[in-house]
Amino acid sequence: MHPQVSWILSRQAALTIALALIAVLFVDGNAAVSVLIGGSIGLIANLGYVLRALRMSSGSDPIKAYRAQAGGEGLKFILTLAGFALVFIGFKEVAVLPLFLGYASTFVIYWMALLKQR
Repeated sequence: MHPQVSWILSRQAALTIALALIAVLFVDGNAAVSVLIGGSIGLIANLGYVLRALRMSSGSDPIKAYRAQAGGEGLKFILTLAGFALVFIGFKEVAVLPLFLGYASTFVIYWMALLKQR
């Protein structure tokens, strides 16, 4: 796996765990579990994107690169929808705001990765 991809995924996991620890300290255990689940949905979707896009992308053919990216984005979208559907069906006590904050926190790492490149 590309080092920058590993950096992004590991930081997303670390940020999710840190936010869950903050939630358990200042809110309650249910909020912490919700943050962990939300962050995990984002992390798993991103991992699915990476694995799909990198598997399909080979060489310098722009059409193949585009198809790899589109396939990765499609898989990421499906994994995200499935993750949230499973949570809302199976975890009735979910704290919605911490769930979405956990999910959205994974996007912060993208911005940090962009700043890191400069």
